[in-house]
Amino acid sequence: MSFFKKNTGKAAHVIVVGNEKGGSGKSTTAMHLTIGLLQRGYSVASIDVDYRQGTLSRYLANRRSFIKAAGSDIKMPDPYTISPGARDSGQDQSAPKADAEQLRLLLEGGLINHDIVVVDTPGSAGVLSALAHSYADTLVTPINDSFVDLDVLAHIDARNMAVMGPSHYSEMVWTQKKIRAERDGGSIDWVVMRNRLSSLDAHNKRQMETVLRDLSTRIGVRIVPGLGERVIFRELFLAGLTILDLKDAVGPQALSPSHLAAREEVTDLINAIRLPKAPGVSLDTETG
Repeated sequence: MSFFKKNTGKAAHVIVVGNEKGGSGKSTTAMHLTIGLLQRGYSVASIDVDYRQGTLSRYLANRRSFIKAAGSDIKMPDPYTISPGARDSGQDQSAPKADAEQLRLLLEGGLINHDIVVVDTPGSAGVLSALAHSYADTLVTPINDSFVDLDVLAHIDARNMAVMGPSHYSEMVWTQKKIRAERDGGSIDWVVMRNRLSSLDAHNKRQMETVLRDLSTRIGVRIVPGLGERVIFRELFLAGLTILDLKDAVGPQALSPSHLAAREEVTDLINAIRLPKAPGVSLDTETG
């Protein structure tokens, strides 16, 4: 049974950040995409579907506190979250109608009133996460640069590094692609971003590159560079800031070469998503 209307009358572009493995950097990615797009002139709503951890919601609450304490005029999205009463787990595949309806209303409200909706999903399987995926125009899946993380996307033959077949998460995405097409004729552009890339030319890194090239044609994903392993991304959480805010929040003199490199990584990621231009929006490649 579907809880979706046949025609949402949508206007916004929906970016879902999803991966069923925790610790891949979903919330950090969602936050940086949200702020980067705000700085380019898009109106942005964020929806935190991960009501148990609520990392994106806490990140934005910290940002609101920073704005109030510092009298700052840095940008804020319109943040929404699934209420703590929502029930969704990998074991219970029959989420109550009220929970799905809550998510649908949040999504469709964002579609009508914003240019972009960024959705952060849980690091586990669940009905609400699947429903959120079915609304994606762009699905961004961060993975750490390891075969442990890659196993969420595909099963690999260790003898020859060949892709044997899709994993449970890839199969779920394929199902949601079909649901999306049936509902409104839309399609999902799936982008896999490689997070925490090492600067060293390691054997594992080269093997990952080879397998990902094969995977991109097998399951229809685009592979893009993600965010490096940088302490600054973790340090900014408590202040609710992103690497894109530092110049305005603390002054350009505070930006180190590492900070500038991190800003460039975020800018490159936003450019790789290939968003449609909204009226009055700048598509300059420099963000912030």
